[in-house]
Amino acid sequence: MSDARLRRVQKEIKDCAKDKTSNISIDMIDESPFHLIGAFPGPPDTPYEGGYYEVDIIIPDAYPFQPVKMKFITKVYHPNISSASGAICLDILKDAWSPVLTLKSTLISLQSLLCEPVPNDPQDAEVAKHYLADRESFNATAKHWAQAYAQAPAHKKKSDTGKVATDAEMAGLSEENVVGFTDMGFTREQVITILKKLNYRGNNVNPQSYNAVLEELLK
Repeated sequence: MSDARLRRVQKEIKDCAKDKTSNISIDMIDESPFHLIGAFPGPPDTPYEGGYYEVDIIIPDAYPFQPVKMKFITKVYHPNISSASGAICLDILKDAWSPVLTLKSTLISLQSLLCEPVPNDPQDAEVAKHYLADRESFNATAKHWAQAYAQAPAHKKKSDTGKVATDAEMAGLSEENVVGFTDMGFTREQVITILKKLNYRGNNVNPQSYNAVLEELLK
């Protein structure tokens, strides 16, 4: 099995290197064919456009009859990707895996996941709540992360000042809302943590949720 696994992985790496159209790359880590880095560009017309995303790949002993283990190395703001660990919620990495899938096709599926989030089956519940509550704010935060972590260029729009995003913006929060609570004497870190937890964004900014935030801050 190990010889067959090695031949399969070596062929996949070689085939991917020959393919100049997909923009998918696969490279070995420390010359190991069973620990790899995959990479691909962020898909166009998404908040991830212009970024370059790297994925850690571990080939299991029973590959291709067991799914590969993948997680994002590059930080990504996305409902189906953990913003802390890079863990991915995608069916083909679990029970929907098939031996006919390849490393390249799986990376292409990850690229497609950036195009079409599935917020009702999230890996990162807080990001999913943000996505559902305020899509415009979510897109802005995902762009901030693409620029900060994936080398995406700043978009040339009137709303873009060229300034580095604040910690509030990186969390998908309104600076005005954060300052409203820090002016009461609460620390900025504490306020941002609670506002994220309670999804204090978009339509969720109302008198009821305001009181809920205060209750949490006063605990």
